[in-house]
Amino acid sequence: MKKTLLLGTRKGFISYQFKNGKWKNENLSFEGVPVSIAYADERNGTWWAALDHGHWGVKLHRSNVRGNTWEEMTAPAYPEGSEIKDGVPATTRYIWAMAHGGKKFPSRIWLGTDPGGLFLSEDNGKNFQLVESLWNHPTRKDGWFGGGRDQPGIHSIVVDSRNENRIHIGISCAGVFETEDSGKSWHIRNKGMWADFLPNPDAETGYDPHILVAANSNPDILWQQNHCSIFRSADAAMNWEDIGQKEGTARFGFAIAVADDDPNQAWVAPANSDMTRTAIKGALCICRTDDGGKTWKEQRNGLPQENCFDIVYRHCLANSGDALAFGTTTGNLFFSPDRGESWQTINNYLPMIYSVQFVD
Repeated sequence: MKKTLLLGTRKGFISYQFKNGKWKNENLSFEGVPVSIAYADERNGTWWAALDHGHWGVKLHRSNVRGNTWEEMTAPAYPEGSEIKDGVPATTRYIWAMAHGGKKFPSRIWLGTDPGGLFLSEDNGKNFQLVESLWNHPTRKDGWFGGGRDQPGIHSIVVDSRNENRIHIGISCAGVFETEDSGKSWHIRNKGMWADFLPNPDAETGYDPHILVAANSNPDILWQQNHCSIFRSADAAMNWEDIGQKEGTARFGFAIAVADDDPNQAWVAPANSDMTRTAIKGALCICRTDDGGKTWKEQRNGLPQENCFDIVYRHCLANSGDALAFGTTTGNLFFSPDRGESWQTINNYLPMIYSVQFVD
């Protein structure tokens, strides 16, 4: 298990460190400021904080000393003349995803934003350029739309560790897109997905993957917690299979995590319907599958089972070895040392949590 947890929260960047069998608070930065993503680049240990100032807008900071000091970087900006729709100028409203470019590209960083732009830096974040090939994709203006936010957003960036020119991204609402040439060209990968909110059930785009992840041990196996169900692909997103429980607990939600050592083991954080977005029947649980989604097991030991309104946002469920951690919308942070069989409380009094990541 990695020994540090990074949290992006409604009121700052928070880190915890595991020492002597307990999680201890290590750092609080940007107190009072919403941090949409707290991210660590595992290649070099750099910590990143994407800020969502209500007044000053989007900001981006990095630290090479575990948050003791921070350097402000130039936040990604849309080129002059860029438009979300005809006559609607594009500006960066939110940084929703970060991913490093892999060992082959040691200075490469990807950013996903609202209103649907993907940005690339080739100099470790000093400069970001809009990936024009995706922004100019023929489906974007008419086939992408907001899901929970006013505009489309790129919230998931999955770089294939075997071939770092190959990247899958998740867009709400558009679906899954793939590039095999570092963003020069793109392919839509929505076959097998469905969306009951679309007037055309065979639409090319408009799907709402809440989060997209790949199995570390086999990156051809991808999972998504979708707005309408849970989907899994065994062929690098060429085809998707619905593995959600139509009448069970594991169906609607936002977060998903896959075991480091088993591409068939995954966890989701179920929520009630998209209308209420609360814990199901006032009880918090995590669901785990050990067989690629054929069956799901409810894991409740140590979690509140009454009068609970918590849900888990898309970047707030993380795993490392046998360990899992998740944070909730009401500021509860939970930890499991045994793949979800039992849960411990780290803190009940945090701000709303936007992201959770295990790091070294």
